[in-house]
Amino acid sequence: MSCITENSLEQAAPRTKKPNWLRVKLPIGESYKQVRGLVDTYKLHTICESGNCPNMGECWGEGTATFMILGNTCTRSCGFCAVATGRPDPVDWDEPQRVAEAIYLMKVKHAVITSVDRDELPDGGSQVWFNTINAVKQLTPETTLETLIPDFKGIHEQIATVAAAAPEVVSHNIETVERLTRQVRIQAKYWRSMDVLRTLKQLGMRTKSGIMLGLGETKDEVLQTMEDLRHAQVDVITIGQYLQPTPRHLRVDRFWHPDEFAELREAGYQMGFDYVESGPLVRSSYHSEKHVFPGYGRKVWEQEKTGLVIGA
Repeated sequence: MSCITENSLEQAAPRTKKPNWLRVKLPIGESYKQVRGLVDTYKLHTICESGNCPNMGECWGEGTATFMILGNTCTRSCGFCAVATGRPDPVDWDEPQRVAEAIYLMKVKHAVITSVDRDELPDGGSQVWFNTINAVKQLTPETTLETLIPDFKGIHEQIATVAAAAPEVVSHNIETVERLTRQVRIQAKYWRSMDVLRTLKQLGMRTKSGIMLGLGETKDEVLQTMEDLRHAQVDVITIGQYLQPTPRHLRVDRFWHPDEFAELREAGYQMGFDYVESGPLVRSSYHSEKHVFPGYGRKVWEQEKTGLVIGA
């Protein structure tokens, strides 16, 4: 199955009611308003808004946001994603500087940058990626960066262009298990994404990937995907609950219980991941400022197991 048709939507059962553990706070506070104002003033796109992220209130309230470059229209049509699909606008070559200026004005110590897929561009948008990372580093050299990149169709030269700008973390999400990839990600390929992550590691990057749960996968399939990511030497993994953004997107098959996420966190550390972020509301950029530091997540986990408590 590659998409959801009108008929299948009409025949589908009503949405499953969200459990209590998926309730989030409404976005409020002065910091939230400041970020909201900067995003509007600089005409920036954020995946927080375009992706309907449930943590937007918390993150923006702390003065952080995940910026989405290369416009807000994607050339792909993933079954889970709320970002608009269609023909993107021409490349805005001034965007890198605007993103850098916004990060400077927000005075953030850590920033996350992602993008839509731009498959129509000869370089996949990799030069804009390079320019944006450089602009941020020049204006706020103390800011650490995570870059959540597309697969660039697996073209190593384009992946290397991003890596050459030397962000602290490079992330590429596998999103789902191998069996469901064709249904969930449609134009993407499971093993191509694994190769992207492996290539990034060979280029010396600290790597990261994320999985959504609730699309019909089994626990064994999730564990296998985690093993595949470790085989690709991924350092950081995030595991969260899929939430259906609109009736036209893939339905939630089930809501995984917080205890199951805790079990996957334990399994991830046992497999050798350096940092495992696992919980119902976890998204790729959630707590990403902690994902920069090698050894931090594993140290917290080890001290939890011995009954010690350390500061954040």
